[in-house]
Amino acid sequence: MNINLRHILSILFIWLALIAVSLSSRYYIPIDETRYVTVAWNMWLRGDFLVPFLNDHPYSDKPPLLFWLMDIGWAVFGVNDWWPRLVPFFFSLMSVFMTSYIARLLWPSSHTVARMAAVILFGSLLWMVYSTATMFDMMVAFFTLLGMAGLLLAWQRPGPMGWLLAGAAIGLGLLAKGPTILLQILPVAVLAPWWGRRPDMDWRRWYVGMLGAVVMGAAIALLWAIPAGLHGGETYQHAIFWGQTADRMVNSFAHQRPFWWYTLFLPILLFPWLLWGGIWRGLVKLQSSREDTGVRFCLAWAVPVFIAFSFISGKQVHYLLPIFPAFALLAAYGLGKLQTVPGRAARAGVAVAVMLTGLALLLVPHWHNPEKMAAWMLHIPAWAGVALLLCGGIFLIWKSADMEQEVWLSASVGIAMVLILHFAVIHTAGLAYDIRPISAKIKTLQEAGVPLANDGQYHGQFQFAGRLQQAVEVTYSGQFSAWFDAHPGGRIIFYIRPGDKAPLGNGHADFIQPYLDGTVGIYSREALLPPS
Repeated sequence: MNINLRHILSILFIWLALIAVSLSSRYYIPIDETRYVTVAWNMWLRGDFLVPFLNDHPYSDKPPLLFWLMDIGWAVFGVNDWWPRLVPFFFSLMSVFMTSYIARLLWPSSHTVARMAAVILFGSLLWMVYSTATMFDMMVAFFTLLGMAGLLLAWQRPGPMGWLLAGAAIGLGLLAKGPTILLQILPVAVLAPWWGRRPDMDWRRWYVGMLGAVVMGAAIALLWAIPAGLHGGETYQHAIFWGQTADRMVNSFAHQRPFWWYTLFLPILLFPWLLWGGIWRGLVKLQSSREDTGVRFCLAWAVPVFIAFSFISGKQVHYLLPIFPAFALLAAYGLGKLQTVPGRAARAGVAVAVMLTGLALLLVPHWHNPEKMAAWMLHIPAWAGVALLLCGGIFLIWKSADMEQEVWLSASVGIAMVLILHFAVIHTAGLAYDIRPISAKIKTLQEAGVPLANDGQYHGQFQFAGRLQQAVEVTYSGQFSAWFDAHPGGRIIFYIRPGDKAPLGNGHADFIQPYLDGTVGIYSREALLPPS
């Protein structure tokens, strides 16, 4: 079999395995995934695909592309649970192959680098985890890669094709998650004279092309934003035209997380690569290639974004996903320059980390603290810890014939960890992350005409899971008595976390189930309030 075909089939097989494990081991995780699928559900119910809605109000936090894709799938396959979860998988897979394509544009004579870059990206812990998450970041990563390919084509070949591709990437990226796509693509375009030094290049024409791509991208986004703003009202207009940019930037500088926070977590986010000695040997090799166009291109891609996100205090690990391909490309190119395959000693860091994780899974049920830990942690199966101990040991002693096999071996450890943890942790958590039972109960009560309210802010987590036709009201602890007076026979959805006191009444919920690190129940006045 052709090695390129074998490489593609291997990635497809792992991709399908990850889909199967994810779909079979968990449901949408509250509160982010459940919120996003609820917004798409509300679009579907309302038949309004212009303005996203959540709890009967326009939802301005995110643009509509992900919601549109969910609704398109439902239009084709019918409303189902599985289609929205496949959307990020498709963008993840396309991003992996797009990374290989960019590697071939940068280093056309090295097919090995292109293959290794794809494996390094797909085998990164954070990339695998968010490939299974119904969120926006895989779309942003793909459109970033599309924009990078456009910039390279505009640099390598005369004509408008590269800039049209970059403009489309910017426009679709804006519709995916707002202006963050500009931060991903524009630094590389602006720094082109540094990474793409060519004596015959007309840089004034380059920047005109860059401006044209930005204008094209903005025009694509405005085709939605202008009619949506007119339809959604003045508050929604402010939110989508100003709130997603200036307001968020101002509020982000509250220094909620320190500058070094991303750096601290990189060994985990990029596991197993930063714990594998081979990567460090390859990155050191890059010092002799500081003048290489591909190396400079990847540095212009990753470094400005990493620094910018480090300064912005509102940090989330998945914000870094669009620069992971740049790391994969640099690492693959550096490894391709090594003359020998790193020995087993280079694997020690990864092996120890895997075995320590296995040991932790074995010990958690015995060290369980009911005041601070969810009850389901008592039931983490011992086989998972044993499996990770074996994985670490096998990884340490396995022999590799060449560098490409060594990269695949290292990636396999990370893939095995993700698959095992899905069944050992997420599947074991069970109803703590599967809200379908309580959502079905809420639907039954709504259909019976029973008034319902949620204790505290409601993120729409039960809407799609229960296929609810109307949103749940919101009330707060100091308002319970007044709410019950206004809604005789009503019920309140109430949450209890480890260490919290039980409800003040008789405590007997109409329905109760585990929820995240505690429980959630449906309570009547008698169950929730003390006798008057």
